[in-house]
Amino acid sequence: VQLQASGGGLVQTGESLTLSCAASGLTFSSHAMGWFRQGPGKEREFIAVISWGGGGTYYADSVKGRFTVSRDNVKNTAYLQMSSLRPEDTAVYYCAAPPPNTFVVSKDGYTFWGQGTLVTVSS
Repeated sequence: VQLQASGGGLVQTGESLTLSCAASGLTFSSHAMGWFRQGPGKEREFIAVISWGGGGTYYADSVKGRFTVSRDNVKNTAYLQMSSLRPEDTAVYYCAAPPPNTFVVSKDGYTFWGQGTLVTVSS
């Protein structure tokens, strides 16, 4: 299984960025997809999750209303649209997949992880 996160970069406060997570080696449409981030000196934290069919989503309070998770089960890709970015959003962002047909928030519930993509928000 491979999860390839991409789309990170340097943006200014208030700008937008969209991350992608391309999946292979698994039945993508059977797995929820989660997004996590780890800021400097911080633990990895949950950001968002989307169900395997795309009909269910859940967000951390810190990003609710600013971030949107989506997926394309034909392209085997998940997305994280980030808007109104703040300096505190600076982190390495990871996509991850739990076991099939599992909708979970805790990072301990995730089986497969991507390598991460760095997002830096300057003030």
